[in-house]
Amino acid sequence: MKKFDNNFMIGAATAAHQVEGNNVNSDCWVMENMRGSSYKEPSMDAVDHYNRYREDIKILKEAGLNAFRFSIEWSRIEPSKGNFDNKEIEHYRDVLNFCHENGVTPIVTMHHFSSPKWLISEGGWESDATINLFGDYCKYVVSKLGDLMPYICTINEANMGLQLNRVISDMMAKMQREAASESDRADVQVGINMDMKSMMEHHMRAMGEAFGTDPRKVQPFLTPRTEQGDIIIMKCHEKARQVIKEINPNIKVGITLSLYDYQALPGGEEYVREMQDEDFLHYLPYIQEDDFFGLQNYSRSIYGPNGKVQPDENTRVTEMGYEFYPEALQGVIRFVSEHWKKPIIVTENGVSTNNDKERVEFIERALTGLQQCIEEGINVIGYTHWSLLDNFEWQLGYAQKFGLIAVDRTTQTRYPKESLKVLGSIKKYGL
Repeated sequence: MKKFDNNFMIGAATAAHQVEGNNVNSDCWVMENMRGSSYKEPSMDAVDHYNRYREDIKILKEAGLNAFRFSIEWSRIEPSKGNFDNKEIEHYRDVLNFCHENGVTPIVTMHHFSSPKWLISEGGWESDATINLFGDYCKYVVSKLGDLMPYICTINEANMGLQLNRVISDMMAKMQREAASESDRADVQVGINMDMKSMMEHHMRAMGEAFGTDPRKVQPFLTPRTEQGDIIIMKCHEKARQVIKEINPNIKVGITLSLYDYQALPGGEEYVREMQDEDFLHYLPYIQEDDFFGLQNYSRSIYGPNGKVQPDENTRVTEMGYEFYPEALQGVIRFVSEHWKKPIIVTENGVSTNNDKERVEFIERALTGLQQCIEEGINVIGYTHWSLLDNFEWQLGYAQKFGLIAVDRTTQTRYPKESLKVLGSIKKYGL
């Protein structure tokens, strides 16, 4: 039976806004509750992890896991610009201490999608000012809690803005393909573009009202990103790494990126090279001084001579519409290892499904591939499954089930799933 090294970290991940509840000063809270919101439902109490973190960490520990990735909510720490809330620092100190008391290694993310409302009102993630503002926030947190944080991910999925550009482009192309199947008239194509333009204009006006500023300046993290915005994100990472290391050089610092296992059919090789560069390779100059890389993967994407190959009706897909393909993880690990020789932590990997047997299958297949990568000499030091709890999946609300623990949100009662037990047994006994 193949067994992971005793020091190997296996655990689960969360994000503050998705689990804590009542993050009333965050931009996501504003967007959930604004006129014409694109969110299916508001987060409200979420799964009350803010008050129940001891219970959740204890369930994780009792299952046999030894790592917990979670994020600190910037909008709690700095609810208004320059005003830091020490009460919230003490809350996260308690979370960190509870991890250590239970033999659980905390992997802390400083920014996981949600930002303070005031930051977005001042230009958000397309503003150069955000570089120093993010640095000040990280400096404050690490000056207070650094001795309790062995690993810090500065920014979660720093490449998400560029991936959202592709999502919108793909969505437009799909709408046009569907319209073309009904009619090839030019006015149909023009109508689609006009409808989309009108929808975006209404949305931006509502965003401007919600944040009290020029709609063109409203740039939350989860929005399509310009090339300049992409550079700003990485400068934020560099600034955070700098201040963290100045305060405590022993902290291991990295960043996380969302990566697909890009596979090329004959003729699709150039498309794959473009995607790999956009998602990963062009970031390498900014992360050379990092201590580890946070790898996040959920599926693969196949390209042929005409571009992306869409799944057919026989393709097995998840509730999110991704292809069910756990082997994508090993493909991405091998690709990253060709360009990155320092430690890798799989900071997210999982599946949305209402059938927990599928989650068990996903975990076993994904970790079998991960173990093979380690045997090949690739320096993978940890794996945190997404996610610990069924939680708030941003615009999609609570319908998607990624968790190892189910939650009855009427009572906030936790119900550990078989998949949690299986992941814990893999940590204890191997595959």
